[in-house]
Amino acid sequence: MRWTPGGESPDIEDRRGQSGGGFGFGGFGGGPIFGGGLGGRHIGIGGLLLLIVISFIFRHVFGPEPASTGQYASPYGSANRAIEGSNPAEEKEVQFISFVLDDVQRTWDRLLPQTAGVPYRHAKLVLFRDYTTSGCGTAQSATGPFYCPEDEKVYLDLGFFDELANRMGAPGEFGQAYVIAHELGHHVQNLLGIEQKVQRLRRADPSEANPLSVRLELQADCLAGVWAHTTEQRRLIDQADIQSGLDAVAAVGDDRIQKMARGYVSPESFTHGSSAQRSQWFRRGLESGEVNSCNTFQ
Repeated sequence: MRWTPGGESPDIEDRRGQSGGGFGFGGFGGGPIFGGGLGGRHIGIGGLLLLIVISFIFRHVFGPEPASTGQYASPYGSANRAIEGSNPAEEKEVQFISFVLDDVQRTWDRLLPQTAGVPYRHAKLVLFRDYTTSGCGTAQSATGPFYCPEDEKVYLDLGFFDELANRMGAPGEFGQAYVIAHELGHHVQNLLGIEQKVQRLRRADPSEANPLSVRLELQADCLAGVWAHTTEQRRLIDQADIQSGLDAVAAVGDDRIQKMARGYVSPESFTHGSSAQRSQWFRRGLESGEVNSCNTFQ
């Protein structure tokens, strides 16, 4: 992927120097388109435990959780400051994330008013190590990347990308870019009111909770594809990058994760969609470049 290093995005809230050490499992926390993860640094998760936490990949958060510890109020996020324990490779990765974050949000700055008549409001991306707190409860490495609609922030431990490449067989920068674009797709859904409509439907009919979650996630995949379409037009990516993105999409399909975690697949328990479904909807956005093509609720 062609990108230009340029420091840290003003929309990044960098908490890597403040995240706690250690690890624990406490606190897991109408329009044209009606309408996260294993992560973690290498912190001694055993093989069996690793497969268990894989099942939480790309966890989606529907508002505050019972274990919520409240909003994170400390003013972290000073750009370009030294972070304890960081290294040049990690700082380059932060610059890449910054480039993708800014590019995706500039794209929605233009597209959302054009397609839905809704102004786009920038989300923040919180970088952390091990754990931190969010408006939706405690964020931990083992929960992977997720978007919290309560504070309009994406939460990411950089170690997730190591797991995506090494454990799940999806290396490549554009695969990482897809993860960020997918989570910002949830932010777009939130701004359009889709998130809130899905919550109401889930409360009205709990038996439809999983199918509705799948539709929401597939739509976020499609919206990520819409952004990817713009990068192809601008020649920021080539066919190898597109394949990298599709590999990452397939790697986080429910069927593949369940097969890895427990050796069999239970379609009735899907919350994000199969590898084939996720690839199909990402490709639909990529090929059309149209937000209206992402109506997974039709």
